[in-house]
Amino acid sequence: MKRRTLLRSAPALVCAPSLVLAQSAGATYPSKPIRYIVPVAAGGGSDTVGRTVTERWGNQLKQSFIVDNQSGGGGVIAAQATARAAPDGYTLMQGYVATHGTSPATRKLPYDAIKDFTPIGMIGATPNVLVVNSALPVKTVKEFVEYLRKNPGKVSYGSAGQGSLTHLTMELFKQQVNSFMVHIPYRGIAPAFTDLMGGQTQAMFPGLAAAVPHIRSGRVRPLAVTGLKRHPQFKDLPTLDESGFKGFDAQQWYGVVGPAGLPAPIVNLLNESLAVVLRAPDLRDKLSVEAIEPMVMQPEQFAAFIKADIDRWTQLAKDRNIALE
Repeated sequence: MKRRTLLRSAPALVCAPSLVLAQSAGATYPSKPIRYIVPVAAGGGSDTVGRTVTERWGNQLKQSFIVDNQSGGGGVIAAQATARAAPDGYTLMQGYVATHGTSPATRKLPYDAIKDFTPIGMIGATPNVLVVNSALPVKTVKEFVEYLRKNPGKVSYGSAGQGSLTHLTMELFKQQVNSFMVHIPYRGIAPAFTDLMGGQTQAMFPGLAAAVPHIRSGRVRPLAVTGLKRHPQFKDLPTLDESGFKGFDAQQWYGVVGPAGLPAPIVNLLNESLAVVLRAPDLRDKLSVEAIEPMVMQPEQFAAFIKADIDRWTQLAKDRNIALE
């Protein structure tokens, strides 16, 4: 089947309940294993998300996924490998807030997060949570803001590194409350938590999943989560939106992208089958380990989401003079 014939018949193919014709010579897609690039080392939260989703996704497509962990450069290596791959549906990548949000906003990259990729669909997101050292005499966001204003220059916050979501989220918060805190960047979230619990820093905006064990141990105190609704695991914890910060929606999100130019029938098949996986109750339970709430989006919705996230962080980086080499 020639490509132009395929494109003419795309509407009919999108409606097909299972496989579509998507290759030359009339072969069905997918007819071989799909390479799924995860831009972190094996064993972390992002890797867990990828393996959990692709196991079920493979069952849905009747074809296996091969998870390919490519860490390095904050996702740059993985993103380049994906962008350079053939747009045939056999190389996909788990894009996330760093590769398609904060990094494009804060540094010059060897790839274009919009033009070099085909958005396929969102997987889900987990909120960030404003936490403070348990010895700090505040129990609400309002009290924390008052404390900042009464103690100018005496509060420091940690982050997982310059330009990370934990860094930018706190800078967004600082911008909205018009208060100063000293930024202490770390090489990862673990050492940042160590110093927060030890009192070397007083606040942080980590992802909820990383914060859960420390919250439950009582060594840090949560004040509010980002996002526009409360998280199921912490129903008594208010959102920043509820606390007076309307639209404060910074989240750690995960989605699926392919190389630019991926044929529409393949994109639609992948999106529809991914949606089936995300709606399954057992997947929600599995992803709850990482505090992730599944989010089903059409490709066009996901594309708009990515652009809006990049635009939001780009504006913040400009406003706060955050530019990384």
